[in-house]
Amino acid sequence: MKITSSIRKITPTIVLAACGFFTPVLVGIAMPAYAQSVAGLPDFTDLVDRVGPAVVNIRTTQKVKPGQGTIPGGDDEEMQEFFRRFFGVPIPPRQQPSPRGRKPSPQQEEEVPRGVGSGFIISADGYVMTNAHVVEGADDVYVTLTDKREYKAKIIGSDKRTDVALVKIEGSNLPRLTMGDSNKLRVGEWVIAIGSPFGLDNTVTAGIVSAKARDTGDYLPLIQTDVAVNPGNSGGPLINMRGEVVGINSQIYSRSGGYMGISFAVPVDEAMRVSEQLKTTGKVTRGRLGVQIGEVTKEVAESLGLPKSQGALVQRIEPGSPAEKGGLEAGDIILKFNGAAIEKSSDLPRLVGNTKPGSRATVTVWRRGANRDLNMTVTEMDADKVAKKEEKFKPDQPVNTLGLAVSDLTEAQKKELRVDGGVIVETAEGAAARAGLRAGDVILRLNNVDVKDAKQFNALVTKLEPKKTAVLLVRRGDSSQFVPVKPNGQ
Repeated sequence: MKITSSIRKITPTIVLAACGFFTPVLVGIAMPAYAQSVAGLPDFTDLVDRVGPAVVNIRTTQKVKPGQGTIPGGDDEEMQEFFRRFFGVPIPPRQQPSPRGRKPSPQQEEEVPRGVGSGFIISADGYVMTNAHVVEGADDVYVTLTDKREYKAKIIGSDKRTDVALVKIEGSNLPRLTMGDSNKLRVGEWVIAIGSPFGLDNTVTAGIVSAKARDTGDYLPLIQTDVAVNPGNSGGPLINMRGEVVGINSQIYSRSGGYMGISFAVPVDEAMRVSEQLKTTGKVTRGRLGVQIGEVTKEVAESLGLPKSQGALVQRIEPGSPAEKGGLEAGDIILKFNGAAIEKSSDLPRLVGNTKPGSRATVTVWRRGANRDLNMTVTEMDADKVAKKEEKFKPDQPVNTLGLAVSDLTEAQKKELRVDGGVIVETAEGAAARAGLRAGDVILRLNNVDVKDAKQFNALVTKLEPKKTAVLLVRRGDSSQFVPVKPNGQ
């Protein structure tokens, strides 16, 4: 299949319509208002001439033994080209069978195409920034400039969490791009992308910034645009009208694998922080507190007396972590980290991650209706630990007005769960069941009151206002969450 096979000629009727649009201008009739607005559209030509030479094509290869990764028809030249350009799939030549009775000769590894991506030069001595997923798994990386010079590159380092990688080519006085300030981007601002979609080198597309700080990951407050980005554009620059890099094109939203009007870029300030660490140490070091967090809903905020739904809800605390040593508790709502406000839960990992391990930090939490400052030492992030399986319990108690039957925790269970009080849900029905509670859940708090035992909990339930939503702090497995329970009839 050839790439040009999808191109269609313009029909005569379309050409006539286009010509007719301009006819009034030729005979002196005033240009319509919508036609006048076309003159105000941006001209990208000078911008592309200036920044284009610093955008590169990145080709990766993989060493495989003959016959590995072949597919039926893999030796067809056009099929090879189709898969290489459109999917980046390595299709090595199909291995021919050995003549009967003859032992096959020892197989040697051969270099086959793995994928195509984009990148851009950030220094005159040859440092190139791209996406981590562009170079992941590659045995060799080749960088090609617009003047067709090709270099074999060395991978300095990559960071999967931000999808940023840094590679190095041996060169001097190379064209480079200027870094901008992604914090100054405005929604509606014109931007362009340059890259190699489907292997088509130095393709320029344009659009506007659709949104900022889209949450698609703990460390990626991505820039959303409507710039056409496709497979192969990954790692290329997102550039503002001043010719500055404001992001790295990284992801698309798609149901088909192709562009659907929504693309995402890693903000350049985040990318530069990562690249500086990769350049210095070859890896990225992040701070950690050792907590699992969740969003604070409007309903939970109102029930706990918070002025608005903000902060990060502490759902689980890792044993021995800085959070545990610093006095954080499940159910705390973190409002500030070192004085910086936490508007949404995703703000916290970014602030903590950017903190140097070993640093002291002040964490402001909302606990039982009041603010409290806690001090703790940030440590270095390590691999996530696997949560334990949740306990199972047998039902044995009467159901209260919330639809819950509970019993006391044993001393062994309290020690295992690292809690001083609480009750176990044995049966959940009615309002509690509709809220998602189930047998085995542990209730630690009702509104802003700590639960000590079943007797106290049931007494608190009887004093609840019949038409007011109650909020329970519920422990399930290793995680805690506030669960609003609406009385029957609401």
